[in-house]
Amino acid sequence: MAAGVIFAEGQSTAPSRRNVIVLTCAQAFAAAVPAVVVSLGGLVGQMIAPDKAFATLPVSLFTVGIALGTIPVSILVGAIGRRPTYIFGGGIGISGALLAAFGVYSGSFGLFCLGTLLAGLNGACVMSYRFAAAELSGSMTRGAAIGMVMMGGLVAAVIGPQVVIWTRDLIPGVPFAASFVGQAILILLAVSLLSRLDAPRVRRARVAASRSLSEIARTPRFIAAVGTGIVSYATMSFVMTAAPIAMVGCGHSVGEAALGIQWHVLAMYAPSFVTGKLIKRFGEEPITLCGLGLIAAGSVLALSGLGLFNFWGTLILLGVGWNFGFIGASSIVAGCARPDEQARLQGINDFLVFGATAAASLLSGNLMQAEGWSLIAWSAMTAVLAAASLLLFTTWRARRRLPEMLVDIAIP
Repeated sequence: MAAGVIFAEGQSTAPSRRNVIVLTCAQAFAAAVPAVVVSLGGLVGQMIAPDKAFATLPVSLFTVGIALGTIPVSILVGAIGRRPTYIFGGGIGISGALLAAFGVYSGSFGLFCLGTLLAGLNGACVMSYRFAAAELSGSMTRGAAIGMVMMGGLVAAVIGPQVVIWTRDLIPGVPFAASFVGQAILILLAVSLLSRLDAPRVRRARVAASRSLSEIARTPRFIAAVGTGIVSYATMSFVMTAAPIAMVGCGHSVGEAALGIQWHVLAMYAPSFVTGKLIKRFGEEPITLCGLGLIAAGSVLALSGLGLFNFWGTLILLGVGWNFGFIGASSIVAGCARPDEQARLQGINDFLVFGATAAASLLSGNLMQAEGWSLIAWSAMTAVLAAASLLLFTTWRARRRLPEMLVDIAIP
């Protein structure tokens, strides 16, 4: 039987709740960055891109940056700890935001794209705040800690658009350049908070039979959790990207489409106030499955009509379903590894989740133009049913094996 000793470099004396609060507040500022990039990336692209066909490339590169940054972030977390990693990532994000601002000011599309890519690399750090909260949660449950950090996204959904509104015309003759300076300030505020994070580096002192990364990644529970996380996040991005195009194409106004997206974002983060409590009461798997069920219900509503109620209802169900599914899946992943294994495993999880999300976002617009809204809904439902089936089978198998394991332990 494997034996080992795991210890942290330095003993944390800060209450676990303070760490989670620090991460939540940092999330409120740092998670506002995507709103700036998504709101303005395409508009700036139309202004300065040499070929208008590449106008949305800066937004896509932001998502690609998140996917590319996940593995390096996990390696750095294991090597130097979470606080130095997040501060270093924040420095890259600030540099990217200022580079994007200079790209707008100078009319350089290449510099602007590089700036959004660097902002995405810092986004990989931001996406791992939820795992940091689970790791540092102490007496709090993993689900409660993750849910609390995700609540910061609700504040970010308000801060990001306001930064755009208040700064877009601050530099005369160069619209939107000041908004990316505002983005740099948001990241700086997050970094100032993260400097107060008490997160000792987890080290392995002695392990008799350490598991390899591939061994952990092949466990059925981890595979099911990653699959659920991929489907929850990628499906959300897939449908959300296509929805405004479909709404306008069906005769609804641009304002109605924008309001639908606003309700969707609120639905994504507002349930975080109770998601952790629900996970504590009912368990990770049931809440995750509930999230997948809500996404499926949204697909059914999308297929039942093209009215404003159908689109808005679909987007709201999609947002709440994403919250339950993604937080539940993240909580399961956080529980699949020992402390010394978590950073690497979380890096693999996020690389797969956000790589798939980037691909889904790029595919959605093209598929919408070629095949229409109904295929978007059917595709989402198919993916959700597959993920739910995998998670149900894994849960059933684990519960069936538990009595057998207890018998094995009882018999010498």
